[in-house]
This record gives sequence, structure tokens and C-alpha cells, in this order.
Amino acid sequence: MIKVSVLYPAKEGSRFDFDYYFNTHMPMVAEKLAPALRGVMADRGMSGPQPDSPPAYVAMAHLLFDSPEAFQTAFGPHADAIMGDIPNYTDIEPIIQISEATILRLS
Repeated sequence: MIKVSVLYPAKEGSRFDFDYYFNTHMPMVAEKLAPALRGVMADRGMSGPQPDSPPAYVAMAHLLFDSPEAFQTAFGPHADAIMGDIPNYTDIEPIIQISEATILRLS
């Protein structure tokens, strides 16, 4: 399994519309990447490691796929629509990372 992480670094003076991101952008992404998308999480940064410290990232999304090829096949036809929607909710350039993911089962 792979995880595609989309990270939005916290930058003073930047804008991020969480309502649009959670209620419009992420549902659109999930719809366009189905059925290859195996799971998705979207996070809103709350703080850094110290109480009341700012988060390193204002938002993050983590998308799970069976393989890099499954991601590329699903994303390719919709890349322009997905990436083109970013200015509707932020002026932050996202950092994208693809990782091998291991899901641990806890007893």
C-alpha cells in the first residue's frame, strides 16, 4: 500500500479556507480518484509539540492506494481539475510525498 500525503506548511499571512477544503475539495478528490482510492484522511493542524505553539502544517491530506501505478492511473486524468482547484481554498503551495505505508493492527 502507498500513501500520498499532501502537506500545507503554516505560513504567516497565508489563507486557507477549511470549509471549502473539507466540504468541497476533498469530496471532489475522493469522487474523482474512486475506485482506486482505498482510504483518505484530512487533517487541520492544531498545534506544534509545545502547548499553544503553532502547527508546522495548517492542513494535511493522506490518500491510500494499492500501488504507485494505481495512484497515477487514477490521478492522471483528473490532475488538472484537482490541482486547479487549489487556489479556491489556499495560496499555500502544497508539498506532496508518496510513501510506502504499513497499517499496523493493534489488538
